[in-house]
Amino acid sequence: MLVNMKEMLNKAKEGKYAVPHLNINNLEWTRFILESCEEHKSPVILGVSEGAIKYMGGYKTVYNIVSGLMDDLNITIPVSLHLDHGSSYESCVKAIDNGFTSVMIDASKYSLEENVSITKQVVDYAKDKNVTVEAEIGHIGGSEDSTNSDIAYANVLDAVYLVNNTHIDFLAPALGSVHGLYKGKPKLDFERMKKISEEVNLPLVLHGGTGIFDDQIKKAISLGICKININTELQIAWSNAVRDFVSKNDVYDPRKIIKSGEVAMKDCIYKKLLLFGSIDKA
Repeated sequence: MLVNMKEMLNKAKEGKYAVPHLNINNLEWTRFILESCEEHKSPVILGVSEGAIKYMGGYKTVYNIVSGLMDDLNITIPVSLHLDHGSSYESCVKAIDNGFTSVMIDASKYSLEENVSITKQVVDYAKDKNVTVEAEIGHIGGSEDSTNSDIAYANVLDAVYLVNNTHIDFLAPALGSVHGLYKGKPKLDFERMKKISEEVNLPLVLHGGTGIFDDQIKKAISLGICKININTELQIAWSNAVRDFVSKNDVYDPRKIIKSGEVAMKDCIYKKLLLFGSIDKA
């Protein structure tokens, strides 16, 4: 069923596992993710960036795709529909008003006081709608289209200040991960992660999960990471399989082309569920 993230992430925090946040980009991706997580009885967070929302047609269309598939596929696991990196109060309101059950407001590019002010606005609006809110502190490097890192590590005291003055549900502190691919090795600051986890006592979120070594993922989960975002790795698995299929087949049916990446994508998802420890946690 479509739920907010509070119960699933609080259970993950208590159980020392992480819930997968898997970004959706179209109807087929949404179906592949839902089917895979249903098969393995893992809760899942369907993350949707503002760019993906625009590509898919709009907030209401995204909600209808997700809710329609959940009904038609008889999905029984907890599913959260989450706005990923909402850039403004207005975008978060649009998501909430159109059925999203969780939102991330990313005001990390502003000063701490501005971040707090914008985030609190979103929290105040979301609470009445039973929608959970994630916020970012520091700056997580890279982007969907870039391998460059411009990380500004989260300050522990700033993290505490943000949480105490906004009453967010989850925190995404910048800890050394980046969006997209890494040019070098991931440099996660585990000591900082541990301190922030202890001080804020909230489920923590790790963005840029693609490319982080398995042992680092496991250590991060042991230190309070309860939600891990994966997008690029699924894109690579799917696109490699599609390229291989198209190169070997004279095919023009878009359904066959898109579906040719299903097995590779589901295999990638399964490996993440195993690594995160979320199988049979639904």
